[in-house]
Amino acid sequence: MGSRSGTPQRSDAQRNRERILEVALAELSRSPDAPLSVIAKKAGVGQGTFYRNFPSREALVLEVHWREVRQLTDSAAELVRSREPDQALRAWMDALTHFALAKSGLADALRRATSATGGPDRPGYSLVVAAIDLLLDANHEAGTIRPGVTADDFVLAIAGIWQLDPEGDWRPRATRLLDLVMDGLRAGAPGRE
Repeated sequence: MGSRSGTPQRSDAQRNRERILEVALAELSRSPDAPLSVIAKKAGVGQGTFYRNFPSREALVLEVHWREVRQLTDSAAELVRSREPDQALRAWMDALTHFALAKSGLADALRRATSATGGPDRPGYSLVVAAIDLLLDANHEAGTIRPGVTADDFVLAIAGIWQLDPEGDWRPRATRLLDLVMDGLRAGAPGRE
């Protein structure tokens, strides 16, 4: 990955940036108000290095979010290559749930960052929809889900995950909910007849 100017970063500069992003993800997931000085200290970088990479809280939060979105959306293609289409879709649903719930503090920080910068309400949403389309297309082609399911249908069907309490024991409830959704997607699939 290069710097903001598009020139490649030195390997030590890239490692510093990655460490900052990893620590920021953990800290912001715990608390959207995590002090930037704590993030810099835990990442083992000085304030100058920190602010050279991320001149504001909003810039840091958005970069952490984009990094997580890219990992989530990139995983869809890998899952389609390595698993049966319906298993890939179900595994990706778990990844999406973890993205949405395990990082609830980050979601709060993101809402604050986008409102402060006037940025989009749902940054990265188009990438998530593209990943959903990829997974649904693979399943339609294989006949493993009912015909005609769209990304909008899918998002509405799994919307219940956003009702789960991220502070509670959400994993068993999410698993049950997503299994129910998957059963519904498979009902009427041409490959199951």
